[in-house]
Amino acid sequence: MIDEELQQWFDHTDMLVTELLEDGTNEEVYHTIEHHFASSDFNLLEKSAIAAFKLGLEIEEPEEAELENGDKVFAFDIVTEQMLDVDVIKKETQEMFELAKKCGVDYDGWGTYFEE
Repeated sequence: MIDEELQQWFDHTDMLVTELLEDGTNEEVYHTIEHHFASSDFNLLEKSAIAAFKLGLEIEEPEEAELENGDKVFAFDIVTEQMLDVDVIKKETQEMFELAKKCGVDYDGWGTYFEE
């Protein structure tokens, strides 16, 4: 049984990969995948970034952002290089989702860039 929230990220993956391919992104090259993590608690976010680093993952510098309602949130990305293979990205998404849950931070999906 797949967690409902994880299923939403799987649906996001299907949609995003389909849209990128329909728009003509080069499916024969690696894409930079940025998995987004967030928390209102900087110390918790920092601990999760350290845990990810210890797993050998590439971590971007944490940043502070302000939400529309004025609340502050802290975020960082874990960056990977992947082909636009839905199954591979879903597996990676599940790993990132589970890491976020284990660390007590929010997984906020992934994004990538159009490749010529």
